[in-house]
Amino acid sequence: MPVLCRPAVAVPEHTITRRETLDLARRLHAGHEQLPLVLRLIEKTGVAKRHLVQPIEATLAHPGFEARNALYEREAKARVPAVVEEALAHAGLEARDVDLIVYVSCTGFMMPSLTAWMINTLGFRGDTRQLPIAQLGCAAGGAAVNRAHDFCTAYPGANALIVACEFCSLCYQPTDLTVGNLLSNGLFGDAVAAAVVRGSGGVGIRLERNGSHLVPDSEDWIAYKVRETGFHFMLDKRVPGTMEQLAPALVDLAALHGQDAGRQDFYLVHAGGPRILDDLGSQLGVPAEAFRHSRATLTEYGNIASAVVLDALRRLFEEGGPAAGATGLLAGFGPGITAEISLGRWTGVPAQTGMPAQTGMPAQTGMPAQTGMPAQTGMPAQAGVRTQTGGPAQTGVPAAQTGVRTQTGVLAAQTGVPAGVAS
Repeated sequence: MPVLCRPAVAVPEHTITRRETLDLARRLHAGHEQLPLVLRLIEKTGVAKRHLVQPIEATLAHPGFEARNALYEREAKARVPAVVEEALAHAGLEARDVDLIVYVSCTGFMMPSLTAWMINTLGFRGDTRQLPIAQLGCAAGGAAVNRAHDFCTAYPGANALIVACEFCSLCYQPTDLTVGNLLSNGLFGDAVAAAVVRGSGGVGIRLERNGSHLVPDSEDWIAYKVRETGFHFMLDKRVPGTMEQLAPALVDLAALHGQDAGRQDFYLVHAGGPRILDDLGSQLGVPAEAFRHSRATLTEYGNIASAVVLDALRRLFEEGGPAAGATGLLAGFGPGITAEISLGRWTGVPAQTGMPAQTGMPAQTGMPAQTGMPAQTGMPAQAGVRTQTGGPAQTGVPAAQTGVRTQTGVLAAQTGVPAGVAS
């Protein structure tokens, strides 16, 4: 079965602390009638520090959508290569061994996707499949794992590279002054992450099942409004309570395959905020310690959107990894409202400890040149797939399943992307 290997994660060199964020909010919004509420909410996020691709003064400025998107492209091309190289090294592979690149990002737009630039620049084969995902927001990290799992199951022995590139600070909007926006400005941070799903071999999570769940009629709870100044983040006050609707989907998927979602050995879930983690723990009946890796990401980096689940996995590796055969659950939550869920078991020897996330990583060149693997053809469409069982894609689902399906497309709303500072 496919194995999700050790991720590489890099955060930018510029930082802002919670205290600095609160001071900015007081200075910039001294006359805001709900400022005391905003300050209390930022205090409760648990975010101690975040990383930004620009100094705070430049982040607060708004040169326009065109300039910001150009900066997104420059920063992505400067920071992604080193993270990709490290992720490939963790998996024991080279660029020419990769058959699919899944690139997820909701904080900038490029067409062609950065995947085309990566193939042309970083030594990937010309027949490498490309799957850019731009509209699943914070859920896209889980979706990327699931699509890589599907691909490597459909093509045994194939390898997939996942890249999550999120520069949330580039979506800061100084004119968005709702409580939700001001709170978000103290929550989100910037990061780049990458990981390989190997079709065979490797140390990490042996991916066994995956599924998806959409909360009905919740499209406008987390969304973007695209305006002249760029992406404007919309956050409904009902979002913090979504675990009441999403937790049963995790329970159903686990039960469908004879497991208990509340009795996993490890959990790697999207840290949208402290209440998300607290409510999920309550719903599943698991202690707060079970989400320590996700909570550490939230504390040290803030909500880094689609990169959260990969950073949580990095921390599990740094901890030494669980015992071989340990069961685990990975889940990303985002707009829609969507949950992307994976179940797996730990395989291989425990990971080496003590490799911290890297910061300020420059662009790397000179990755191995392309050679020889023949093009894969005829990949079957994933539409209608329900749960991934480790064999060929299924077209139906047992009657016992409730509320769980595999994500087969791209949802309309984008999310997970407000600013890196208090507006």
